[in-house]
Amino acid sequence: MADRLTQLQDAVNSLADQFCNAIGVLQQCAPPASFSNIQTAINKDQPANPTEEYAQLFAALIARTAKDVDVLIDSLPSEESTAALQAASLRQLEEENHDAAARLEEVVCSGDKLLEKIQNALADIAQSQLRTRNGAPNQPPES
Repeated sequence: MADRLTQLQDAVNSLADQFCNAIGVLQQCAPPASFSNIQTAINKDQPANPTEEYAQLFAALIARTAKDVDVLIDSLPSEESTAALQAASLRQLEEENHDAAARLEEVVCSGDKLLEKIQNALADIAQSQLRTRNGAPNQPPES
């Protein structure tokens, strides 16, 4: 559970960073406000409004991170989850883990047998090629 809490904290920190960056970019790109209808030369020299692209980018980032936070929160155990339910769930996961380990051992054993057959076949092929190169008559492979 601590792992999910760490992920949740990281997502919340990321969301806070995105909000701060969005506000910083908006402050940097926003045209200065006019006071008492006074226009300055700075207002006239401002480029076209680049904040639209930034607004869309940060809106998408913030929305995606907020969705990630919601998913992480939903994955946390609920208050209705008692210690007995959690223990039963852990027992079930442990049984599934043992079953998977047994299947893995069977597959590894089968793979080892297949590897041994392949190595024997390759050794027979190598012996046959050596005999052919040396001009020796074909002899049955030794068992």
